[in-house]
Amino acid sequence: MQTTQDIPQWLASHHSDGVNLSIKELLYYRTKASLLNLSLGRPAQAKLAGGYLAKTKGRGMEFDEARHYQPGDDIRAIDWRVTARTGKTHTKIYREEKERPVFVLADLSSSMHFGTQLLFKSVQVAHLTALIAWAAHKRGDRIGGLIYNQTQHKEFKPFSRQKAVLSLLNGIVNLHHPQSPPPKHGEEQVTFTDACARLRRLAHPGSLVFILSDFANLTDSAQQHISQLSRHCEVTAYPISDPFEHALPQSKYQQMLNLTDGQDEQQILIGEQRIATQYQSEHEQRFNAINTRLKKCRANVVPISCAQSLERQLAKRSSETDV
Repeated sequence: MQTTQDIPQWLASHHSDGVNLSIKELLYYRTKASLLNLSLGRPAQAKLAGGYLAKTKGRGMEFDEARHYQPGDDIRAIDWRVTARTGKTHTKIYREEKERPVFVLADLSSSMHFGTQLLFKSVQVAHLTALIAWAAHKRGDRIGGLIYNQTQHKEFKPFSRQKAVLSLLNGIVNLHHPQSPPPKHGEEQVTFTDACARLRRLAHPGSLVFILSDFANLTDSAQQHISQLSRHCEVTAYPISDPFEHALPQSKYQQMLNLTDGQDEQQILIGEQRIATQYQSEHEQRFNAINTRLKKCRANVVPISCAQSLERQLAKRSSETDV
């Protein structure tokens, strides 16, 4: 994690206060796009990375040309329009797309408005969204996504232009409301399950899908949507957490802490070893359960802390494995 002395300097250099969000701090990650490797991760899907020709259209294929029919060609690939126009049978030839759509689901709901050291979880989500978007743009991939808070959501269809990146980043700034009141009685709420269902409809087969959340509301239905996504897309889940959610801070004296995410409030006693041990055990079980459920969905799971910069975390992981 960042040291106490580092935090003010880091926040200033990144144009951030750790709680609110501005477009300027997201533009910073354009120069850091190389930190994230968006290459295909699974061996089975890595076969889809080439630029070879195929006779039939599959996932991630684009039309290349029409040529004269040859013995052995799949009759389903016959181009009937060209055949009718020329009087000679032609076959459609498809080339596998070298770029593929990248989709980000960014969770800005109330449980994400929490952080005790460097950033709110929601701000780290925004930073990671920016890094993914700029990395996709650098590769020439199309970028799209879905951003939601507890009352609103916004969808972005995939485009490859820089304008698409800026549109996505402005969208996340506009929907980031850490001080917003809880939904009023009767007001429609957007849930994590709703967001996963929308993402499932939005993401094209063969896409790279990144889900950024604390997964505090990972319901059975949401898990099912993620599993369905993983059947046709490469899904990476980034569970975002704060150190306080793993272990209570140490204290020589017993004292009560008041915690809030802007919606719910809770009091916790620190300085009592029995409570600290129980707290750590319960929360460790919770995070392990989340990771296990995500892996059952066949998602790549990459935990991210909001108490440390993305640069430090991803640089450290790059020496161990591609992210």
